[in-house]
Amino acid sequence: MNEKLHELLTSLRLKGMAASVDEEIKRAEKEGAPASEVVYRLLRDEQAYRRNQSLLYRLKGARIPWEWTLKTFPFEKQPGVSKAQINELSGLAFVERKENIVFVGKPGTGKSGLAIGLLRQALLSGYRGRFYHAQDLLDELYASLADRSSAKLIRRLCRYDLLVIDELGYLTLKPEQVNAFFKLMGERYGKKSTILTTNLDYAEWYDLFQRKNLVDALLDRLKHYCITIRINGPSLRAVPSNGKGKSTTKS
Repeated sequence: MNEKLHELLTSLRLKGMAASVDEEIKRAEKEGAPASEVVYRLLRDEQAYRRNQSLLYRLKGARIPWEWTLKTFPFEKQPGVSKAQINELSGLAFVERKENIVFVGKPGTGKSGLAIGLLRQALLSGYRGRFYHAQDLLDELYASLADRSSAKLIRRLCRYDLLVIDELGYLTLKPEQVNAFFKLMGERYGKKSTILTTNLDYAEWYDLFQRKNLVDALLDRLKHYCITIRINGPSLRAVPSNGKGKSTTKS
């Protein structure tokens, strides 16, 4: 009978139940547990397995480049960041409200680490998210123009509950890339949350994108549902005065 159970569970792709059915049967025989309790425990194991697989799928799909979390962020070394504010953001109410976050600061101040930490927290909480280096995203948008798949790409990007665009700074941009980026941000406006990290304050975006009317529209929409966090603090990449060790926290 056990062999038949395994065959049936395998055919139904109930991997969580298949992994625990032998143990649960032995436990039921030993304790004299009612059938309803055994079924409940097996279903609970299947649920836990599926939740874990879903989490692994979301983490893999997000393509986070570094294993950073909010717990590992060195708040004690960065006085320019309010730990209380970041902890409040980690509750993810901003994702529920479809708000954006823009981290502004010099290189090495921890912008990317905080953005990744919030993205990871969202993934653990069941949201779908994706990390992009700004240049990679803009290059992908540009490449999609060649085969006319840009609309499909933007629709896919708009399905993410949280999109992190890292290092929006001194980039080499073509007019087509600028238009596609603004199209993406316009489509996500008021519908999904985006986190941007940049070493440029808003006034400098005009020089970056070279399209005043489009930048005006972008900033109007971006800042409407936005939390701007300016990090005025030291670089976390600085080598200690004794010359030993090094920081591993990114921008």
